Amino acid sequence: MSVDRPWLERYDQDVRRSLEPYPEKTLLDYLKALAAEHGDKPALLFKGATVSYARLEAESDAFGAALAAMGVHKGDRVALVLPNCPQFLIAEFGVWKAGGIVVALNPTYSERELEQALDSTRASLAVVLTPFYERVKRVQGRTGVRHVIPTSIKDYLPAPLRLLFTLLKEKKEGHRITPQSGDPWMWAMLRSHRGQRPSVVVSPDDRAVILSSGGTTGTPKGVVGLHRHYVAAGLQLYEWTKSAKQPWVDNIMLPLPLFHVYANIGVQPMAFVGPNPVSLVPNPRDIDDLLATIKRVKPAFFNGVPTLYAAILNHPDVRAGKVDLSSIKLCFSGASALMAETKKRFEAATGARIVEGYSLTEGMMACCVNPVQGTGKIGSIGIPLPDVQVRIVDADTGTMPVPAGEVGEMILRAPQYMAEYWNNPLETAEALRTHDGETWLHTGDLAYMDEDGYFFIVDRKKDLIKTSGFQVWPREIEEVISALPSVLEVGVAGVPDAMKGEVAKAWVVLKPGTTATEDEVRAYCRERLAPYKVPGRVEFRTELPKTMVGKILRRALAASERAAS
Repeated sequence: MSVDRPWLERYDQDVRRSLEPYPEKTLLDYLKALAAEHGDKPALLFKGATVSYARLEAESDAFGAALAAMGVHKGDRVALVLPNCPQFLIAEFGVWKAGGIVVALNPTYSERELEQALDSTRASLAVVLTPFYERVKRVQGRTGVRHVIPTSIKDYLPAPLRLLFTLLKEKKEGHRITPQSGDPWMWAMLRSHRGQRPSVVVSPDDRAVILSSGGTTGTPKGVVGLHRHYVAAGLQLYEWTKSAKQPWVDNIMLPLPLFHVYANIGVQPMAFVGPNPVSLVPNPRDIDDLLATIKRVKPAFFNGVPTLYAAILNHPDVRAGKVDLSSIKLCFSGASALMAETKKRFEAATGARIVEGYSLTEGMMACCVNPVQGTGKIGSIGIPLPDVQVRIVDADTGTMPVPAGEVGEMILRAPQYMAEYWNNPLETAEALRTHDGETWLHTGDLAYMDEDGYFFIVDRKKDLIKTSGFQVWPREIEEVISALPSVLEVGVAGVPDAMKGEVAKAWVVLKPGTTATEDEVRAYCRERLAPYKVPGRVEFRTELPKTMVGKILRRALAASERAAS
């Protein structure tokens, strides 16, 4: 399948058209070199504390050695149930050094969701922040997890803040725990294996990570990424943004969760390739803390989703002009459409440029992004990065290219896209298809390319909902709501939302003679689903639209919502 690349003419002058050949390296190689040559320089900034490259290398060495001593072998899965904190990267690099595969999980997952993810990947160990320890322990017996390793957020706080946290927050907010027998503290593992490192050889083609995604069919599954995917994505994104930031000097602010592809495969490797220190923000919903972090670290490069940019602009201190955002030179926005007014206001407040882009978990950050210096088109996801090929094909067969301006399914190929769906060959074959001897990733997104090579997302081929940058699968919510004794039928679809871009809405038909309220349905969901999956709205009906064979028409429900509003 030949590819025309009109977008190459739109590249910034300093951006190379191709980066091939890509080095046969992993992020472990980048960290090792940085620790050896620039060990005292900051790798991570966290709440006023600094973790140097040398410390990150030494502590991940120790953690890898400790994991090996606990029986972790090459190819074993280790789950990380952690927010953005130094322990995430220490554990991640340690798992890799032991030859393991990181299973990056959302800490807000309910017990049901955690059990499903841990069981399907057969993770042997789980590293968790203390507030999530008991939740994981309650499902451990129904999974393959042998030990749950707790770590406290205070372990990497500066001394004064650590004392205040211990006195005022640790017990009150559920951080103080007593691990059960056989579950070692992470800090104890680091101390007992200080100066040691595993002897495992890790290659670029080894599996590195399993990330959660609904793919194009709407059912949760694990996306497998290789070590070489991190390097390819990091080099591409660094090349695209190098004109806007200085190595070593400019720090990258990361309020996006490291269990998500955007931060894990995108921002993280770009920082090591740069190199640039990363400022970790554990809870981006805490806008007060986010703004305090901006004031303290003065980031040059900010990464966010549209809802985060809107929340910053709507904060009273920002509206009153009390927050200096002028250190920010460049911003990335992804996951959902960025409103033109939000972009205009944020750029005016910072003097920075927001470039909007697109990728998907299966793409391993094979991106389309608007140029940093050149023309950026409002509403466009931009143009493909070096060595990323994008094609629009007919949505019915997925084989015939369509001309510029015509809507079809977006497919892509690059040095990085997922290796497979974990233990799911049928879904893998549906997503990764061969055309003219080359493998292409079918995204399931409907889009078109204009005459200049800029791409525009029009709709989703399937019913995947994206809310505040997270993927939500209607079927999963429907399964939970249908378990309510009073529910006869339920359909879930995404509906527009001014703040989150999109939220899930549930349409419910109750069984005769039963009652339920919207609050009851949402409360039931909150016990079983992560907060962002809980329907924002619930509407009760006497019947739902269906196909001739009885399948509920989600799109008809969503269309009725749009018509009503």
